[in-house]
Amino acid sequence: MDTLLEDTLKHLRALVSYDTRNPPRTIGTGGIFDYLRENLPGFHVEVTDFGAGAVNLYAVRGTPKHLFNVHLDTVPDSPHWTASPFELRVDGERAVGLGACDIKGAAAALVAVANVTEGDMALLLSTDEEANDARCIDGFLKMPRDYEAIIVAEPTKGEAVLAHRGIHSVQMRFLGRAGHASGDQKPSDSALHQAIRWGAAALDHVNALSHERFGGLTGLRFNVGKVEGGIKANMIAPTADVRFGFRPLPSMDANALLETFRTLVEPHPVEYGETFRGDSLPAGDTATAESRRLAARDLADELGIPVGNAVDFWTEAALFSMAGYTSFVYGPGDIAQAHTADEWVALEQLGHYARTIHRIVSGHQ
Repeated sequence: MDTLLEDTLKHLRALVSYDTRNPPRTIGTGGIFDYLRENLPGFHVEVTDFGAGAVNLYAVRGTPKHLFNVHLDTVPDSPHWTASPFELRVDGERAVGLGACDIKGAAAALVAVANVTEGDMALLLSTDEEANDARCIDGFLKMPRDYEAIIVAEPTKGEAVLAHRGIHSVQMRFLGRAGHASGDQKPSDSALHQAIRWGAAALDHVNALSHERFGGLTGLRFNVGKVEGGIKANMIAPTADVRFGFRPLPSMDANALLETFRTLVEPHPVEYGETFRGDSLPAGDTATAESRRLAARDLADELGIPVGNAVDFWTEAALFSMAGYTSFVYGPGDIAQAHTADEWVALEQLGHYARTIHRIVSGHQ
């Protein structure tokens, strides 16, 4: 095992030991941030608390061209862990621990590189990605920063991901009229019947878009996640609440899709609104998105990072893209291991990521 990987594992062991589960996101400005302050020599460090456990650490040394972003929050652990999720276990060719794959492994590698190099370097470590709550990145973006690109760490198996889907979560309500279920019903009487007709129309619409393509991705991802309403079998349902989500391609107009879903059936829902919105990567209309994708590809080539396929999952790289930055996703680990019991990252990928960052920071392109 090389020294850089050993240093990375040392820092990863410390980072995993801090409870940054989100929810509940009971994360303050001490704890893991105290550790990071102590282990970023020669950096100007700013820690900003946006409330509700959303905290940024922004660290800069010199005048770097690129910013590395990593989220430090993790998903909650499940009951199926075979040992403490907060104790890193190095088992053969893997490092096992909560957040080791998603994505404290990358944060540990960046800290390790910061300690063995003197090159210009900038880090943004945040804690709100797992809650679909963009206050950390939104807060950071309120002040213009002079970076040529933002490289966002997520598990991509050591490849640069230039494009991914957006994500939109919607809550809506249908309104009916309570009554006895033995009589004739108009289409608008039962709120649950309205919701069921809407669901069938939504699935048909999604199927009609199955031929749409962008950057290796195909079709629209769609899911009805929750339906609630009604009282009992012999009563007409007066209300029905539906929560659904969809993941569009970068080339799809999310606002048009939102309006289409709202107006699929009559009567329209009486309440309808997004609970979370994350735009696609790259952001912008089709021409802008393609231009940004090509700029990210050129940067990955310049940095010697192999370009991988587009992915279905969402990342905060889209937020930076929306703000006008060239941005791509790059990190160690496989998304298949994220959010699982006994989450792990391969040592080979962790070491390769650390060496790549070391080469970039040292200026040996």
